[in-house]
Parts: sequence; C-alpha cells; structure tokens
Amino acid sequence: MPPELNKPSSNKITFIGAHGTALAARLDLPQGQPRAYALFAHCFTCSKDIFAASRIASALTGHGIAVLRFDFTGLGASEGEFANTNFSSNVEDLVAAAGFMRGEFQAPKIIIGHSLGGAAVLAAAKHIAEVEAVVTINAPADPAHVVKNFHCSLDEIEKNGEAEVSLAGRTFKIRKQFLDDMSKQNLSADIAAMDKALLVFHAPMDELVSVDNAATIFSAAKHPKSFISLDGADHLLHRKEDAIYVAGVITAWAERYIANDQLASSARPAPVASPNTVVVAEDGDGKYSQWVSFGGRHLIRADEPIEVGGDDKGGSPYELVLAGLGACTAMTLRMYAARKKLNLDKVSVSMGHEKIHSDDCEGCEAGSSKIDHIERTITMEGDLSPDDRRRLLEIADKCPVHRTLHSVVKITTTENSV
Repeated sequence: MPPELNKPSSNKITFIGAHGTALAARLDLPQGQPRAYALFAHCFTCSKDIFAASRIASALTGHGIAVLRFDFTGLGASEGEFANTNFSSNVEDLVAAAGFMRGEFQAPKIIIGHSLGGAAVLAAAKHIAEVEAVVTINAPADPAHVVKNFHCSLDEIEKNGEAEVSLAGRTFKIRKQFLDDMSKQNLSADIAAMDKALLVFHAPMDELVSVDNAATIFSAAKHPKSFISLDGADHLLHRKEDAIYVAGVITAWAERYIANDQLASSARPAPVASPNTVVVAEDGDGKYSQWVSFGGRHLIRADEPIEVGGDDKGGSPYELVLAGLGACTAMTLRMYAARKKLNLDKVSVSMGHEKIHSDDCEGCEAGSSKIDHIERTITMEGDLSPDDRRRLLEIADKCPVHRTLHSVVKITTTENSV
C-alpha cells in the first residue's frame, strides 16, 4: 500500500535493481501532496542513510518535494555483492529506481548525486526522460577519480584480478572489472549531450575531490547551468547547515523546472487501499478538472473540453468510458489469442461516441429519443485467417466492460460525511 501522504514521513521501501537484487530504499514524503519527486544517489561506498543524504532529503520534504534515496547494490541494506558492481551498474540501478518511482508514485523530476553519485546521475540523466533538473554535489568529472582511494592496491588487482582494500575504515573487495569499467566511461560526452538543467555544488576546500572537477563538469555542460560554491563545507557535508543550505538552493533553483508539473499546484485524491476502488476529487486547478486515482496506485486527470467550459487538462468523462471499453477489448483479444495460439502480433482499438436519434439506429427498441452510439474499430495485425479474424471480432463483444455497458447497471449513491 502506498505511504500515507497527509503527514511528513520516511518510509522503508524495497525495489528490484537493474540486476535482479533487492535494493533497500527510503521514501521521504512531505506533509500533503508532493509538488515533485526527486531521486538521490549517495557517494562511493556510502549508503542512503549518510548524514548528507538524510539531511538534504529532510530539508527538501520541508519544501514539498518527496525524495527517494536508496543503497546501491551490495551497499547498506541492499542485497548483492559489492565486488560485482561498477560505475555502469550504479547507473543502471539509478535508472531502475526511476522506473520503480514511475510505476508506483511519479517519475523523478529532479535527480541529485553526491560525490561519485553525482557522476552517476550525470550518466543516468539521458535514460530518465521525465527528469528536468540534475544536481551534483562535490562530484568528480571522471568516475575513475575514485581509483585514487585504493591506488596502492592497483598492482595486486591487475596481478590477481582482485584485492581487499580499506575505504573509510571498512574493507571492500575490488575486482579488475571495476577498473575496466571505469576506463570505458566518457562522462564529458554524457554531460555535453545532456538536455537537462544542471546545478553544480562544490566545496572549494574539498579534501577528496578538488574544485577543478566542478569546473570541468560546468564547462562541458550546455545552458541552462549554474554553479554554487559551498564555502567552508567538507566533502561529505558533515555540517547540518551545509546540507540544509544545499536543499534550500536546490528547491529555489528547481522551481522553474517543476512549476509546470501537473502536481505542482494541484491536490490529489488520497490513496485508497482497495484495488477495486476509484477516487475522483477536484484538483483546485480548473473549473472542472479532477484527479482520478485508481486503487491508490495510478493517477490520471479528467476534465471537460474547452468548448464546454473546461480547461482540457485531461480526458473527458465519456472519453474515460471509451478508454475503459477500448482497453478491455484489446486485453480480451490478447488473452483469447494467447489461449488459442493465434498469430495476433498487435491489436489496437479506436473508439468514438455520439448521441443519435433512435430512429436512426437499426434494431433499437427505444422511441424517438436520443441514444448513445459507440463506434469501435479494431485493427489486428498478424498472420490471421479470415476465420480467426471473424472469431476475434465476436470475442470483442464478450469483453467484460462491453457486457457491462449492455447490461442493466445499478448505481447506489451515499454520502461520506466529513
């Protein structure tokens, strides 16, 4: 069940990473409906719970932005073996995290990366279409920069294929494939091709990643781009005020990139537990505009066309009915074709609705009043015989929604006192 949205919260979540392992995550939610969602990538060998990550997430939720932060494969509470990971797998985990958010909540509009996580978000940005804004914090311009943390072990890794190295007081196994993957990266090209707004944070006195890296990232990027110097901060942003400052700047800077998001100024129906329940609620962003929540899992907008006084921000009520019938038709044909092993490669359904006089409807039993007429056109692609096509058209009339529309429907209305 989705997390509660009426109060600030930090919820433990698990999702499947790019390589099939369970990754541990936290979804930090603001009070009320999130204005946007952000995805946070932690530093090399760190975790989602590092001070900077938790502080920045907490501060962002105070500005109405939900944040998903997770442990990369083999780190923190996530499954998998760190020795089998590399920079490319981190990028793939980020893309998987965005896909999880897209399916369960909303795709991230902002991606934020700290240290090597910053390099990872720069590489991942092109794979997440919904991202409008990219933020790096004390990030290296070349992922291979992290190799200097265990340069004394390079000969052993080259000779034996792996070595145990000590990083931040912990022991990690580094394999040659990690080095090979680093050597293949071309982050400058990814930055140059990135069609996203970029905000670069860097501490001038960063003891691990020099500020020259920020200059390289900034120079490679196209506009819009911005640079913020974190005077007095260290690499990991240990000071609370530094993390809060970063979050505040991110919010102010990203405002123009999330302001047009459909959730920015609109209320959303509260998620519901039942998978068979649909909640419709006015969103306060138009005369007739509504949010439609399907079982608390999926969300779309409904509205009236401009010609009848609406703002056309979503499908009309009749279009939603047609969508239900069309989807049910296509699904029913797909199920039947699979069961009968028919060569149905692709099916699409085009729907239209109008009011017609019953006198114009052959076979209608009503009087001369108007009735609803739905015209459904089905396109079926594949190596199908004429008998196959005839049978599939017959099956279309047996889809559950079709049968519901042809049956006597009883609607009971009650009031929910608030």
